[in-house]
Amino acid sequence: MNLEKVFFFASDGLELMGLLHKGEKPTKRVIISLHGMTSNCLRKREDVIAHHAVNEDIDYFSFNNRGHELQAYASKLVNNEWTKEMVGTAFEDVQDSYFDIIGAIEEMKKHGYEEIYLQGHSLGCTKIVYSYNKMKNEKHPLLNSIKAVILLSLVDIPKAQRVYLGDKYDTVMEIALKNETEGKLNKLMPEGAFIHPISTKTYLRYFRDYEKIDFARYYDQEYNYPELNAIEVPLFMRWGNVHEMIEQEASSLVEMLRGKIENEHKDINFIDGADHGYTDKYDLLADQIVSFLK
Repeated sequence: MNLEKVFFFASDGLELMGLLHKGEKPTKRVIISLHGMTSNCLRKREDVIAHHAVNEDIDYFSFNNRGHELQAYASKLVNNEWTKEMVGTAFEDVQDSYFDIIGAIEEMKKHGYEEIYLQGHSLGCTKIVYSYNKMKNEKHPLLNSIKAVILLSLVDIPKAQRVYLGDKYDTVMEIALKNETEGKLNKLMPEGAFIHPISTKTYLRYFRDYEKIDFARYYDQEYNYPELNAIEVPLFMRWGNVHEMIEQEASSLVEMLRGKIENEHKDINFIDGADHGYTDKYDLLADQIVSFLK
């Protein structure tokens, strides 16, 4: 397997980078992988999946989307002028991931790939579902290049936060609203407000202005998942059942979603013994992904 560094631009001009894992033989198929919160493209899970994919003539592109690490600065080129933008999990607007995904698909098209498989982990899943639906609503021509969607541990972020904070939820929201009123959107929320440091603007996106990213409502028995059902290409979904970020048993969640998701080419299941990051289960996960794509 060969590794190639790729520097490219999101469609709004933000400079991004990633690693393209390539096999010895040319192929027209590639997985584009989006990591979740505080993560990056160098995770061992990415490397293991890449090896399995390349062995089946599917190349693998893992890249740092604008939510990489906790905080970072990125260069942005707009109208031939360079600026610096604060990014990272603590400061990103998850809806801006649309620009990252468009840029990554365009870059892979430049490399000659024709079949794109979008894969996300945790928040990366949220980014993919949101962007897929936005592309579909806009009738974006790149949508035709997406041939499958792979969602690993899609999380209900607004609900998970209410469970995490419990009785403190309203008090923490009041702090965020006060910061907003004072024009301090980049101010970090107090310690313990979230599972990691988070800015006020990002906090409000997840827990007040979340309508467009609130499509993993596992607690709502009446919800029919229109955003997931809008995905017309084959759909692969997985969770773990150990320290996974879901309220119910993984088996119950899988059974419910199998009945709710109408996709004729769906593969929805969980991996026994896997945690949220699939620690020690990378090879099994990779085998299942590759088998699905074959």
